[in-house]
Amino acid sequence: MGIAVQPTPPQVEVTVLLARARAGDAGALDAAYAAVYDELRRTARRELRRMRDDFQTTALVNESYLKLAGGTPLAAVDRNHLLALSARAMRQVLVDDARARKADKRGGGLKALTLTASLGSAEQAAHDVLALDEMLTSLHKLDARAAQIVELRFFGGYEETEIAQMLELSDRTVRRDWRKARAFLLNQLES
Repeated sequence: MGIAVQPTPPQVEVTVLLARARAGDAGALDAAYAAVYDELRRTARRELRRMRDDFQTTALVNESYLKLAGGTPLAAVDRNHLLALSARAMRQVLVDDARARKADKRGGGLKALTLTASLGSAEQAAHDVLALDEMLTSLHKLDARAAQIVELRFFGGYEETEIAQMLELSDRTVRRDWRKARAFLLNQLES
């Protein structure tokens, strides 16, 4: 009679892989990213559908991975941290793409950004991503946690309860910070 082995929860598996990656195991980062790949694809698909951007889901996830894997060593310590860093990388990829589009079009005839407006074109989406990125940069200087919550909601597509779990905060704290951040962003849009 053998000993029953409990399956390793995905969070623990990713945490172990990330620790190996930080210790220099080159393949461990690939394996950690592969473990969250399906979730990242769902997040990217949801975000791109909401934005009506013509960026492809797989391309967004892969470009995000390249941002994470290149350059400085990965600092993610667990699954939630990897997902948060991936949301930030998706933001950077979308912002870089929007800047390239804006450079091509020079922004002619674009409408103002609103938090509830549906985006009608790729050019409008590019303009809106750049405007939000500027506002998030300003918000980050005032309240880094609130900016991270906006980033996870807008670019990561996560709900408040998911963000609370990822950041190890209470749902109430996330809701309060989201309201504060939203008020800041609305104020920025009006000015």
